[in-house]
Amino acid sequence: MEFRVETRFARVSPQKARLVLDLIRGRRAEDALNTLMFTKKRVAATVEKLLRSALQNANYLSTEKGLDVDVDQLYVRQAIANDGPRMKRIRPAPMGRAFRYVRRISHIELVLAERNKNGQSVATVVGEERAAAAGPAKGKRKVAVKGQKSQSKNKSKKKTAAAR
Repeated sequence: MEFRVETRFARVSPQKARLVLDLIRGRRAEDALNTLMFTKKRVAATVEKLLRSALQNANYLSTEKGLDVDVDQLYVRQAIANDGPRMKRIRPAPMGRAFRYVRRISHIELVLAERNKNGQSVATVVGEERAAAAGPAKGKRKVAVKGQKSQSKNKSKKKTAAAR
């Protein structure tokens, strides 16, 4: 099962947020919290708050709603910082001029998933089950596409060209 949380309109540039998110992507939730506590970036507090919210959602669903979720096996499956709207600002410059600059905003998204005993992800991807059940097809014929020549004809042309 996956638990998805996001914060929108965070007043930090997506580039700076991605630096922190790269530190926790793929880690267990507890290890990610420890990493965020000792990270000296301003956005780390926002990401930590977001991660704690996802853990509380998972804990609530496992205790109150009766879902079978092992909170200790949760890990950060996905951590993304996307662009939000940009705020255009103007700074006064010498001689009556004005310099424009942009304040960037980001949307931060975290996805927690559960790992099983082997370290594999429990969550399945849509369509993956069908592909695994069907398996590789045996005995498929090659179908010639209109406008393409077979390889044997191309080889004969190469031989005649080389013979000249």
